[in-house]
Amino acid sequence: MKPATLVRLALAGTRTDALRVVLTGLSALLATLAALAAATVLAIPTRHVTDPNDHWGGNSDQYRNHLLAEPGLRPGLAIALLLLLIPVLALAGQCARLGAPSRDRRLAAIRLAGATPRQAVLIAAGEAGLAGLVGSVAALAVYLVGRRVLGHPGPDGKLALPTDVLPPAPVLAALVLGLPVLAALATAIMLRRVTLSPFGVVRRTDPRGVPGILPGVLIGLGLAAFAAIKPLTESSERLHWRLPGWSLLALLFGGNALALLGVVLGAGWISYNTGRVLHRLARRPAALLAARRLLADPWSGSRTLTALLSCVIFGAGASAFRAYFRTLQEMQVESQRLSDLASGRPPMRVDPDTFYLDTMSLVNLAVLVALVLAAGGLLVSTGEGIVARRRSYANLVAGGVPRGVLGRSIGWQVLAPAVPAILLALAVGAVLGRMFSGDRVTEGGSSCVPPPGLSCTDPAIADRYQRAYEVHRLVPVPFGQLALFGAGALAAVLVTVGVAGLVIRAATSVEELRVG
Repeated sequence: MKPATLVRLALAGTRTDALRVVLTGLSALLATLAALAAATVLAIPTRHVTDPNDHWGGNSDQYRNHLLAEPGLRPGLAIALLLLLIPVLALAGQCARLGAPSRDRRLAAIRLAGATPRQAVLIAAGEAGLAGLVGSVAALAVYLVGRRVLGHPGPDGKLALPTDVLPPAPVLAALVLGLPVLAALATAIMLRRVTLSPFGVVRRTDPRGVPGILPGVLIGLGLAAFAAIKPLTESSERLHWRLPGWSLLALLFGGNALALLGVVLGAGWISYNTGRVLHRLARRPAALLAARRLLADPWSGSRTLTALLSCVIFGAGASAFRAYFRTLQEMQVESQRLSDLASGRPPMRVDPDTFYLDTMSLVNLAVLVALVLAAGGLLVSTGEGIVARRRSYANLVAGGVPRGVLGRSIGWQVLAPAVPAILLALAVGAVLGRMFSGDRVTEGGSSCVPPPGLSCTDPAIADRYQRAYEVHRLVPVPFGQLALFGAGALAAVLVTVGVAGLVIRAATSVEELRVG
């Protein structure tokens, strides 16, 4: 097949196919922008200082934000930007499913015209790759234009963003071309168990079984990876052995990915068992219909809630970090008060450093944006499920089932697994955050308070009249902020249910009985 023919066939289709390509390209644009931002942060050069006592000389003073100016904070910022890729990529996966039945019929028609199964898979992968390429190239253009527009120093002569540095050309090429290649490969892998037939159908060769204990194992491995970070760093400091930087990053990203995968797959387990409970206890038609649907396809919850659950985990972890930094701020004030009392000075007013709390506010804003994107993906996925089963729904309506019952059944089908899955994601994210930041803060010091006529300049006097103080405080569990994130996720689900109730009326007309 010639490349021009492949491109033409990949981009052919209806308005739904065009919408799928646009949404996939938009997701690729957002993901590439996040990756380019992380690469730019890591590309900021660190100035070397010759004076070992100069702890601040290595800062990049041309930046207004401390996250960019201090070399020790840049890796954390880059990691946060890369973690934001998870909900965006999950959104891309959900957008790629939009209009899947019509795409399957189009691929079957291509097979009927003489294409081989490999060529049909190549066309589907080419569509995802081309959409990703358009989005990543657009992201590169936005990135380069943004450097020009936002590259002017402020009144203080400092830059708000690192517009004075550019990642190496090979890194830029890898980021721009890597995502389309990844999208094409993911599409080809997802179609490996699908038989593309020339008779107008797509048959799955191996239906998925009942969810097992794998989600719990993955969550346990993710928590174990996070739990190993602190003992490893403490042991390396005690033994004066420097850990490789990639090892901590591997534990951080690997643990987060395993926990997220466990929660997402756990949504399938929750869907199946929720369907069993509803099927046993429900007496209303709507709940019984939802129970049968959940039992028939328990993995629909995993596919639908992937992006939303990833945002909830990230937000819950950020809440744990915020609680730690707030406790640390309170301890700084308390430590200064005890130091003043120990030295006999009047208590001084302390203005605590709000840098880390302000940074966590930016993280919360990023999570909010990702949550909005995830809500859009949830809406797309739920609407796509209704459209894909519109003939079944039309049959039910023609048989006498009221549309209101169908709407309530969709509400049960979405809400029943979503509520416990959101609670699970909140718990896992909070535990991951507390394991990484710690659950206890210790502050202390000492002051010399000699009697009149004596001075602490004498070492013997200083040792005799030294007064030590130490404060321990547990980091509280941020139930309030966790409740806010859970309420936001639940609100997104409720909005989706409301929109689904409107879509079901258009998808259950009698004309849909003639849809093949």
